[in-house]
Amino acid sequence: MSAPSTYVEDFTTVAETARRLGIGARRLRDGVNHGGFPAHRMGRRLMFSAQDRAEIAEMHRIPARPVKRRRMAAA
Repeated sequence: MSAPSTYVEDFTTVAETARRLGIGARRLRDGVNHGGFPAHRMGRRLMFSAQDRAEIAEMHRIPARPVKRRRMAAA
């Protein structure tokens, strides 16, 4: 027989995940509820695994598009 698995995944709460990623807790919750960020629901709580945090960091760190500036009209 094989030995029982003692692997315990590193889950973090919304507050801890937001702190680690450098984003707000509200932004993180909105991303889960509306933006497709991965998470696990454990009871009523949102929890994030190490893989979830890596995927969110990749999704959240998309560079902004360059701003198109208007040219000043010649006077």
